Amino acid sequence: MTLGRSGPASPGRAFSATARCACRPSPPGTIWPRLSRRAALGLGAAAAGTGLIGLDLALGARSRPAGALIDGIVWQVHGGALDPRGDWDYIGARSLLVQWLVAEGTAFVPLPKLGLKLIPDAPNWKRIAREPWASQIIAGLAGDFSEPRARANVVELGALSAKVAQQKLPFRPAGFYFPVEADPTWKDVARMREALAPIPRPLWVSCYDNSNVGPEALADWIELWLPRDVGLFFQDGCGVYTRAPGAARRYAEVISQRLGARRFKIIAEAFRPSGGGSFRAATAAELLPQLKAYEGFDVFVFDGPHYVDRLIVQQLLAG
Repeated sequence: MTLGRSGPASPGRAFSATARCACRPSPPGTIWPRLSRRAALGLGAAAAGTGLIGLDLALGARSRPAGALIDGIVWQVHGGALDPRGDWDYIGARSLLVQWLVAEGTAFVPLPKLGLKLIPDAPNWKRIAREPWASQIIAGLAGDFSEPRARANVVELGALSAKVAQQKLPFRPAGFYFPVEADPTWKDVARMREALAPIPRPLWVSCYDNSNVGPEALADWIELWLPRDVGLFFQDGCGVYTRAPGAARRYAEVISQRLGARRFKIIAEAFRPSGGGSFRAATAAELLPQLKAYEGFDVFVFDGPHYVDRLIVQQLLAG
């Protein structure tokens, strides 16, 4: 999206300085700059002193408050979205998945020991960590705005991600996320095992299925390369009309049964095509059927700051 294919933003073009800041809510139907699916969305032994919670707690499904529609949001941080603000906790969000802390050599957190350039006007992580929708933060590590480049350099990004995870961060991560997304068209996906090996756990990755190979075939493919101590976010495909919510739920049922509920979460894509290669926020009427269809699963919306503003939250609450 990214979270990685060409979906809400075109790789390499999604993060221009002119992108609209997410700190000002927009009305439903707002068209955002192109955010590809990787532009437009962890588990082993963590190093001593990182303060990570245990594997079972990090991956376990939490009891969702009555009336809650989601468990968390994804934030695709870039130069035009450095100050996320919203009411996502009103619909249940307690967890924040930050897509990456480093992208193309630019850091979004101070990492002085790694010699990486900190983006000007960096996010206020202390404020973010106090938000009710960020009670737990899963820290995305090192990625690339371009999916082809990210996949070509997956092992190198894994090595850098391991280093980032070992640094002192301005918040206490509940786990890590490796932001190189996978799908069945990636012929070298087996390299993910090597890339993931040095990264501390808890650890998560994500995948999607634009090819519609089907839930059983996708689950077979996932088991070929995903380490048993790594969790998976599945991108539902509704944002680019790859499938309807009911079909996405079937994917969730099959994959979660294979991996176990503690290793599975689903990402509800909160965007829709608007023509000309651009994307808009999904309306509440479009998004609500997705969220209701995924009842019983841990649900994160992509991406909260860009696509789910306060007005849409109120409309979701009104049903």
